[in-house]
Amino acid sequence: MSNPVEEFNAYREKMNAEILADNNTVIKRIFNLDTKAFHQGALDVPTKELLGLVASAVLRCDDCIKYHLEKCHKEGLSRAQIVEALSIATLIGGTIMIPHLRRAYEFLEALEA
Repeated sequence: MSNPVEEFNAYREKMNAEILADNNTVIKRIFNLDTKAFHQGALDVPTKELLGLVASAVLRCDDCIKYHLEKCHKEGLSRAQIVEALSIATLIGGTIMIPHLRRAYEFLEALEA
């Protein structure tokens, strides 16, 4: 049986390597900014990851949702905290977010397995 977390991470790593291999300055700077934005600052890392999760969910980006779910999980956030953040995202994003919420729950279950 395949592991959706491992599959997602392998694909992401492979494609990021290909993208960065082109050595495009703008793309490299965007990737760097994205990484640094989630470092400790006035907000702690777990809070930033929850913010990233909510924004990703409202924007309906399944890859981003998976990425931030895994980061939230690794930061030690509880299922209750993650689900509460997803509930806010669903409230703001509306019912069109429900299919993404289903996939988020499925990925969260894989993370917890």
